[in-house]
Amino acid sequence: MKIVGPVVVCVLDLAFKYAENIAKDLELFAHHAGRKVVNMDDVVLSVFSARNDNLAASLRSLGNELKAKEPQSERKRKKVPAKKDDKASSSNAIHTTGL
Repeated sequence: MKIVGPVVVCVLDLAFKYAENIAKDLELFAHHAGRKVVNMDDVVLSVFSARNDNLAASLRSLGNELKAKEPQSERKRKKVPAKKDDKASSSNAIHTTGL
């Protein structure tokens, strides 16, 4: 089966716009939570709000697996003042800009 060029262009454009919408939603969820960093909870919330329950459950499971694999010493226990040279402590965090 051969797929013609205009169809490929349309599918790519659709996928790109969908990814832009998801990124915007993730930024808004993080901003609403008072954070400047998008984390796994925002991704799960975004998928859950789109009514994709199976994907949301899979993402929750993946997030729990990642947390279980994270060394105990790296997990957050309580808030401490951030140092100037500290970077984001979460390995699955995405920094947002200009909120």
